[in-house]
Amino acid sequence: MSTKISYFMPYLKLQSLLHALCDAGYSCVGPQVRDGAIVYDVLNNVDQLPWRIRDQQTPGGYQLEKISEHKAFAFANGPQAIKPLLFKPQETVWKVKRDNEGKLSFQPHQPEEQPLAMIGARSCDLAAMTIQDKVFIESAHPDPRYKKRREHLFIVAVNCSYSSNNCFCVSAGTGPEVKHSFDILMTEINDGFVVISGSERGQAILDGLHLSKAKAIQCTKASNVVEHTAAMQTKRIPLDNKQGLRDLLFANLNHSRWEEVAQRCLSCGNCTSVCPTCFCHSEVEKPSLDGSCSEHQREWDSCFTAGHSYLSGKVIREDTRKRYRQWLTHKVGSWFDQFDTSGCVGCGRCVTWCPVGIDMTEELAAISGESNVRIKESD
Repeated sequence: MSTKISYFMPYLKLQSLLHALCDAGYSCVGPQVRDGAIVYDVLNNVDQLPWRIRDQQTPGGYQLEKISEHKAFAFANGPQAIKPLLFKPQETVWKVKRDNEGKLSFQPHQPEEQPLAMIGARSCDLAAMTIQDKVFIESAHPDPRYKKRREHLFIVAVNCSYSSNNCFCVSAGTGPEVKHSFDILMTEINDGFVVISGSERGQAILDGLHLSKAKAIQCTKASNVVEHTAAMQTKRIPLDNKQGLRDLLFANLNHSRWEEVAQRCLSCGNCTSVCPTCFCHSEVEKPSLDGSCSEHQREWDSCFTAGHSYLSGKVIREDTRKRYRQWLTHKVGSWFDQFDTSGCVGCGRCVTWCPVGIDMTEELAAISGESNVRIKESD
């Protein structure tokens, strides 16, 4: 756990935290149950949180269940991460208008949005956000819409207390302990939260709550929560040297496993939609009916669509085998060439939300010759 000052926040203070964030000018979003899943939406009252709810995840399966523990963050994750808050699924980039003389004028579009405070960000999601930062902020041409949202995003992170069967963040080196990119970090224990700040604005919010310092036993419980969560995970990405995995994949572009997985893959793009790091998008024109104006819009796209690889009148990746191979080799391979990191954070969403239950750790294991299951030592 961090060496920062640890405070204890009882459950009764959780609503005060929301009020403090609202008073500071933030609109709060947090996890809540909707349509059989845990999603992030506007959060006004702590009663909206998924109290006593846990998710059971399998390849191609997601189900919520009631548990006896009175906890608000006892789940692993849902289909959303931070990505939809910063990189919108669809938005206008610029507008063009025609005046009475027929001249065109172009104007960049920067929507007016209230600063957001996200409650419940997990370590894998924060790792994914730092990767998206490389794409949209640290590139040669930063995206002003993403950049503004990122600067105005207040993050209340939560250390995971539970790993689903599809989590493998330990193997990816991204969790389950939150170590960076947060304003406030909470670890849920039996009667509340052990809390630390990660920024000046986070400390200012905590100061206003007048919390007492956490006791040693509470800090120990918080540390044990993270250790227990890490020990629950069994899936893994093959090879300890992830750049070595990159070299192995590109040395096996004709491996028979690509054809085998293509027989199961639907090319539906679900994996890219729920992935917290995928950033592929297309740009389209939305003209008015009278031709007086038009909006240039950006919307999420997927490397599993035929149009994604359309180049000079030809579809380069014309079948599912090539599209799945492109997705996986880019995600855990050539991403290193672009951003000096893997594009996989081990959240397991692509496994859970695949309609046919394709497990990327199994596909990587088949190509590498390793097992994707970490064998636990006997007591």
